[in-house]
Amino acid sequence: MKNENWNEIKNMTSAELKTKLNDLQNKIFKLKFSHSVTPVKNPLEIRKIRRDIARIKTLIALKEKITEKEI
Repeated sequence: MKNENWNEIKNMTSAELKTKLNDLQNKIFKLKFSHSVTPVKNPLEIRKIRRDIARIKTLIALKEKITEKEI
């Protein structure tokens, strides 16, 4: 994830992050499925998406933790 993209993602709301997470999970599912049938051109893309999913999950958890402290 490039720095510009990371800054955009950090500024997203929780709802936007959850939709982005859902999109990435669908994308990685399709990539893994197509990779098991025939090799994908760039298999490193699976790793990149997996790491992006982890980053987004971390951000969601942090945002939820912050909102819990405010309440």
